[in-house]
Amino acid sequence: MSKITINAQDAPSAIGTYSQAVKVGNTVYLSGQIPIDPNSGELVTDIRQQIHQVFKNLQAVTKAANSSLEGIVKLNIYLIDMDNFALVNEIMAEYFTAPYPARAAVAVAALPKDSQVEMDGILVVS
Repeated sequence: MSKITINAQDAPSAIGTYSQAVKVGNTVYLSGQIPIDPNSGELVTDIRQQIHQVFKNLQAVTKAANSSLEGIVKLNIYLIDMDNFALVNEIMAEYFTAPYPARAAVAVAALPKDSQVEMDGILVVS
């Protein structure tokens, strides 16, 4: 089994002992993205901006893997406050078209850097 590390210059660098993504065969495992602006290295503040930034970061990693968000087959969403679930759905519709990926959304007690949202997923590339 050959593992290829994916590094996107337009997404935040990993802040720990992990890769932004790892490709095995035609499957890419996307690490969790939090709403860090890759240019400033700072967390964006407003929840709406946070959700957009996470999708932009995922988009950058999928592009570095020679794909796009449309290649995501499974998306996991972690929220500090489930009251933001409807907002995630609204914003997700700006980035995805049907058929949508399989998805899970779970409430968590805390996320890195006090983020309000984090997402990871599985991407299939052709």
